[in-house]
Amino acid sequence: MRIAILGCGAMGTVMGAFLTRNGCPVDMVDNYQAHVDALNEKGAHIVGMVDMTVPVRAMTPEQMEGIYDLVFLFTKQTANDQVLPALLPHLGENSTVCTLQNGVPEPYVASYVGEKRTVGGTVLWGATFVGPGESELTQNIQMNDHLFEIGEMDGSVGERIQAVADVLGYMGRPAKVTDQLMASRWGKLINNACMSGMSAVCGSTFGQVLADPRSRACLSYLGCEVKQCCQAAGYKLPLLLNEQSPDTLDLKDQAMYEANQEMFQVMYQDMHTAKASMLQDLEKGKKTEVTMINGFVCQTGKQHGIPTPFNDKVVEIVTKIEAGQLPLSMENVELFPKEWFTYPL
Repeated sequence: MRIAILGCGAMGTVMGAFLTRNGCPVDMVDNYQAHVDALNEKGAHIVGMVDMTVPVRAMTPEQMEGIYDLVFLFTKQTANDQVLPALLPHLGENSTVCTLQNGVPEPYVASYVGEKRTVGGTVLWGATFVGPGESELTQNIQMNDHLFEIGEMDGSVGERIQAVADVLGYMGRPAKVTDQLMASRWGKLINNACMSGMSAVCGSTFGQVLADPRSRACLSYLGCEVKQCCQAAGYKLPLLLNEQSPDTLDLKDQAMYEANQEMFQVMYQDMHTAKASMLQDLEKGKKTEVTMINGFVCQTGKQHGIPTPFNDKVVEIVTKIEAGQLPLSMENVELFPKEWFTYPL
């Protein structure tokens, strides 16, 4: 089986290193030439929760040849209009594209490669790009029952999705196959819209977001909006990171709010050093996926008449940071009006 990881930033580099080390060689494809050169010359150096260097095969998209049986898509959604047309010549009739991107990318990916060739999934671990050839694994993956949750768009469970799960199992822990992919995507949006959104807004690590009462409070209100939009779209949130129940996201009273604040502490207890990929993009002066993540929540809210002021504000702040109109600073949390906070901090 010919396998490629398209988009080897932080997450793709870690995944490529683990798969290759554990007996499943893959082509690691990225457009950052210095990174590709370092991977080929020195191997993939993974630090953080591990310290290992793995010889790998890396290339730029232009160097790809032939047909791939399975392609894991790890590029930013902002690059889809460039990446997907270039990928088509390397896909056969029975090829599979598994998008592991943030947000809810499956329908858009399928519009290019076809629904019959599209599967998707959520990634349940974190990484930070350090530099050419090096990424930091920011979560102890041995603590997770599974590292990916993947599925078909139509909810079917057959040989194809199981084959993808078997490949992902080379990360060292099993991948979970779900017949509720879109609900799982909404579950991952709790992570992306809440913690990743606030990490980008505040220019801070996950631990710094949790340590500040105001930014930690925003997590709960953002999550409440995501849950309301998820339900309006016809889905039920699954268990969240570290097997946490989403029930407290309703924020019906002070006790529920406090329980939800504790839930976020438990969800990210082993990820305090992590930085959101959106923050990493901002630090590099790149455009983020905020309109595909928090903006997706806002769009869904508008479709169903649900107010999403906290997600709207995240989109506004991150967009202004991108434009150089706001700094990367914890002080940005002050831009959420105090009267929006129903419960005392």
